[in-house]
Amino acid sequence: TNNSTQKLPIFVYYHGGALVLGSAFFNAYQRYLNVLVSESNAIAISVEYRLAPEHDVTTIYEDAWTALQWVASHASEKKFTSGNEDPWVKNYGDFSRLSVIGDSAGGNIVYHMAMRAGREGGVNEKVAINGSIYVCPYLLVPLENIEQNVSYKNWIIISSPSEAGLHSPLINPLAENGPSLSQLGCSRMLLCFAEKDEYIPKEIGVRFVEGVKKSGWKGDLELIEVEDEGHCFQLAYPETEKSQNLIKRFAAFIQLK
Repeated sequence: TNNSTQKLPIFVYYHGGALVLGSAFFNAYQRYLNVLVSESNAIAISVEYRLAPEHDVTTIYEDAWTALQWVASHASEKKFTSGNEDPWVKNYGDFSRLSVIGDSAGGNIVYHMAMRAGREGGVNEKVAINGSIYVCPYLLVPLENIEQNVSYKNWIIISSPSEAGLHSPLINPLAENGPSLSQLGCSRMLLCFAEKDEYIPKEIGVRFVEGVKKSGWKGDLELIEVEDEGHCFQLAYPETEKSQNLIKRFAAFIQLK
């Protein structure tokens, strides 16, 4: 095909910040996404969602899902009509290559988007999530001394009383009362954990991957563990060699290579 009609992969990005901080407009996220977009030759949509504790955590997931549905709405055959559409997404987006990606709290949101897409049979009737990327995702499982962890303490503060603990499937994907991980509504998953993550112990990544495999989920799963690095290091220092290498892995995943 000639370049004028070349379709580009799309990724929807959810920023981090423990569900209480951050913005799609922060410089660090803009800088990071610029690098990721140029590496992956993709269209990025960075989502501004409401934050806890001013809003209930479930409101965050609603905002995130609404944004994802808006992106998917561009896949309809209708010619560009409404003021609520983006011509770039409409004309250049390849909806067979839609990924969702998030760092930290954004990784928690990605998990909930994939679960909801699984429950609802896609983002809409035309569009499914192809890939989901979880970078140091804000998930918690029962580990020794987890109660001392600042991520745990934050969860207790921001969650509603009925969800304030590791029994909640909002924060613990392996919770007994949670939905089966076999329902994850995406074809491919890429999980990245940092060995020296001070907020999200890397053991959580290992347990999550085990849980997904045990569940009988049918897709492709890849786990990357980066040695000697802390929480979301690639955001803080995008120019280092390790960060560049990781971003290249994300880009290849987004491109479906």
